[in-house]
Amino acid sequence: MREQSFPSASLEDWKAKSEESLKGRKIETLAKDTYEGIKLKPLYTRQNQTVASPFPAQGDFRRGVNALGYVSQEWKVAQKIHVDELKVSLQKAMEKGQTAISFEVNDAILTQLEDLEEFHGQYPYSLNGKGYHGQLLDAVSRFASAVEGTGFIAQDPIAILAENGAAEGNVIESYKELYESISSAAQTLPNVRTILVDTTPYHNGGANAVQELAIAISTGVMHIEELSSCGLGLDKTLSKLVFQFSIGANFFMEVAKLRAARVLWSKVAETYGSVNQGMVISATTSSYTKTIFDPYVNMLRAGNEAFAAVLGGVQYLHVSPFNEPEGVVTEFSGRIARNTQLILREEAHLTKTIDPAGGSWYIEHLTNELTDKAWQLFIEIDEKGGILEGLKQGWIQSEIASVREKRINAVATRKQTIVGTNKYVDLNGDSLNIQEEKSEKTTGFIKPIPHGRLAQNFECLRQKASLLKKKGNSPVLGLITLGDLKSHKMRMDFVQGFLSPGGIESKVSGDIIRAEDAFEFIKETSLRHYVICGTNEQYEEFALAVVEQLKETYPNVQLYLAGIPEEKSRWEQAGIKDFIHAKSNCYETLSSLLDDMEVGANE
Repeated sequence: MREQSFPSASLEDWKAKSEESLKGRKIETLAKDTYEGIKLKPLYTRQNQTVASPFPAQGDFRRGVNALGYVSQEWKVAQKIHVDELKVSLQKAMEKGQTAISFEVNDAILTQLEDLEEFHGQYPYSLNGKGYHGQLLDAVSRFASAVEGTGFIAQDPIAILAENGAAEGNVIESYKELYESISSAAQTLPNVRTILVDTTPYHNGGANAVQELAIAISTGVMHIEELSSCGLGLDKTLSKLVFQFSIGANFFMEVAKLRAARVLWSKVAETYGSVNQGMVISATTSSYTKTIFDPYVNMLRAGNEAFAAVLGGVQYLHVSPFNEPEGVVTEFSGRIARNTQLILREEAHLTKTIDPAGGSWYIEHLTNELTDKAWQLFIEIDEKGGILEGLKQGWIQSEIASVREKRINAVATRKQTIVGTNKYVDLNGDSLNIQEEKSEKTTGFIKPIPHGRLAQNFECLRQKASLLKKKGNSPVLGLITLGDLKSHKMRMDFVQGFLSPGGIESKVSGDIIRAEDAFEFIKETSLRHYVICGTNEQYEEFALAVVEQLKETYPNVQLYLAGIPEEKSRWEQAGIKDFIHAKSNCYETLSSLLDDMEVGANE
C-alpha cells in the first residue's frame, strides 16, 4: 500500500471535472458573496496561502495566546447564573462543570455579593459589570483574600452608550470614573482585568464580522487614549483589557473573526510600540440567531456557535440556554447549555488539540481577508474622529442598519433559512412565551443601536395568526390541486411550506379534473383565499379559463397561482392576485394574507 501512488491533478483539472458535473455552468457560479463583502470560493488550495502561520503565542497571535493552546490552559465554562440565590446556584454550577464566576448583573444581585467570597480565588471572574462596575470591584476588593482574585470584572462605557443611547453625556467623565475604579482595584485585585471592549450591542444590531472587528479595535484604541490622558500607562491598559464577542451562525466566518481579532490587536499594540501581550477573549453564543418557535433548535444553533468559539481560541465562553429569550433559564435548559461545553471538552477532546483551525487554507485565507477589510474600516472610523464620533454622528448606526436590512431581506425572501421559522415549520410545535422588550431608549447625544433577533418578523406573523385562531378565525387557505397527485404534489408541497411560516394552515382539495370540481371545493370550504397548484401544461390547457369562471362566480375570493407563468399579465387580468414561487418575498406575501384575513374576520 505504501508503494501505491496517485496521479497529481492541477487546479485546472479539478475545474474542468467540476464543470462537467455542473452541466455547462462555470465553477465561478458556486462562489458566494457574504455580508462582509467577501466572495467565498468553491475551493481553496495552497495557492491561497499568503503567509505561513507562526506557532501559537508567537507572531500576530492568530493561532492563540497560549503556546500549548487548551492543552495547558482550558477555556473557562462561564455560564451566566440567572437565579436569585447566587451562592447556592454557583455552588451547584461549579459541582456540575462550571469553571468561572459568571452571572447577570442587576440591582438584586448587589445584595448578595458577599457570598462570592467563598469562590474568590478558586475560580476566575467572568463579569461584564456595565453600570455596576464600580460597585462590583468595591465589594470584591473588601474580601480578605482579594489579592488572589483572577479573571475579569470589566466595563465598556462606549458599548453602554451604543446599546442604550444617551440624551447627553460626558464621556470624559465616564473614563475618569473608570480610571479611578481601575486604579483602586489594581492594588487589591492585581490579577483581575477591569477594562472591557464589548461588541455585543453591535452584533445584536445586525453588524457583520468586519464591522464588529473594526469597532472592537476602534473602541480599544479609544480606551488606550482616554485612560492614558487620565494617567494610566499603555502596558497597564493592555494588561487589563478583555474583548467580548458574540458568536453568530456563519461557522467558518466566526472562527476566522476571532483569529483576525488577535491579528488586528497585535497590529495595534505594535503600532503603539508595546510588547504584545495577546488578546484575552470572552465569547457568548449569539442571541440574534435564536428563535421563540421550535425553541429546541436553539440548542443546535448554540452548539454550532460554541464549537466555532472554541476553534477560534476564546478564553471564556457562555452558551445561551435554548429558552434564554424568555429571560428565565430553567434547570434543564441551563444544564443542556453547560453540557454543550462539556461535550466539546470531554467528548470532542478539543482540549487535546492545539489550534485545529490552523493551516486550513480556507480559514487562513478568510482570516487574512477579514483582517484587511477590518483594518481599512478601522482607518475609516479613525478618520471620522474615532468610535465615539462615529456613534454621535450616527454613521456607525447607519452602516450597521444597512447590513441589518440585507439580513432581514434575505430571511424574508428565504434566501437565508431559519429552521422552524421561515422553513421546515412545525405548526403544532412548542414555542417560548415571551413579550419582546419595549425598553425606553434615550436619543440625542447618541442614538442607540436596535437590539433584535433575526427571526422576529416571522414570529410576529405567527403570533398574529395565533391571535386570529383564538378569536375563532383560524387562518386557513384552500389549495386547488389540478390533476392527479403526481401533477400537483411538487407545487402543493412548496405552497404548504411557504404558508406555514405565517402560521397559515392549508385545506387541500381532491384531484381537480374539471372546472366544476373547483367550484364544488370552494362552495364546501367557503374560504376567502385559494392557491391553484399544478403543472405549467395544466395552467395553459384549462386553468386560465377556470380562474376567469371562478372570479366571475366568486368575486370576493382571492386567487393565487403557484409558480410564475410566462405571461403574468394575462393571469392578473383573469383575476390572479399574486404568484407564489421560490423568488417571492415570503414575509411580505404572508403579511398581506394575514392582514386580509384579519379584515375578512372583522367584516
